[in-house]
Amino acid sequence: MFVVDSPIGPLGVTVVGDTVVNVRFGARPGPSASHPAAAQLTSYFAGELTDFTVPFELRGGSEFERAVWAEIAKIPYGEMTTYGAIATALGDPGAARAVGTACNHNPVPVIVPCHRVVGAGGKMVGFGGGLDRKRKLLELEARVALARAWG
Repeated sequence: MFVVDSPIGPLGVTVVGDTVVNVRFGARPGPSASHPAAAQLTSYFAGELTDFTVPFELRGGSEFERAVWAEIAKIPYGEMTTYGAIATALGDPGAARAVGTACNHNPVPVIVPCHRVVGAGGKMVGFGGGLDRKRKLLELEARVALARAWG
């Protein structure tokens, strides 16, 4: 594991070879690394990277959780969707809360952007890293998306 300093606090990143298998919020200060994941996370937080290309593996999780994570991975940078919309996309419109739980179990947050999932009407609810981190991630992406759109 290595630690990436970020505007939302230190992130603990676990890799197996070149593949990211876990990202953890609130990591204790620790060793940094010259791993591609560290470079990409740093570039993301600097507003320079909008699509992660570092290999990652979504380990564990139920079949439903893995389906939710796959849907989350499709959300474009700077955009948001709701828990209900993901539940509907998976064929169970009543499963919004279960989608929220699956988001909370996402093993590679930020890279698989569960912060882009919000409550009905855009309400800021739930996030394994805390709402303050979620807000900061969404604000970062909104600023960068606007700057790129308006040149």
